[in-house]
Amino acid sequence: MGNLSYFLGFEVARSSTGIHLSQRKYALDLLRETGMIAAAPISTPMNFSTKVSYEGQPLEDPTVFRRLIGRLIYLTNTRPDITCVVHCLSQYVASPTQAHHQAAFRILHYIKNTPGQGIFLSATSSLTLKAYSDSD
Repeated sequence: MGNLSYFLGFEVARSSTGIHLSQRKYALDLLRETGMIAAAPISTPMNFSTKVSYEGQPLEDPTVFRRLIGRLIYLTNTRPDITCVVHCLSQYVASPTQAHHQAAFRILHYIKNTPGQGIFLSATSSLTLKAYSDSD
């Protein structure tokens, strides 16, 4: 069978120091499908001086925004750097506006800057994973 290298859109790179998880292929596919593969990269996922609200010009077809937010939510599995912004925008999937759509595309510009960024699980970490379950 061999070592795990790819699973459900996750790229797994194992070394003696730990495991690196990323979704580089998924991120690049997302950029390609949205026409953002040649977009100019930027260094932040959101312009924090921008106020996001329910006011503004509603999108004619909100399904495009909803699909994009869904794909970005899946990408947050290995991209904690975009989690806050994506979940902030996900509050508006019921009635998205042009401003929300532009903010989502700004995240794509940011992803273009670092498509292979992911999370690293150190082999020498003293972190202990505990899980609890309630059957009720």
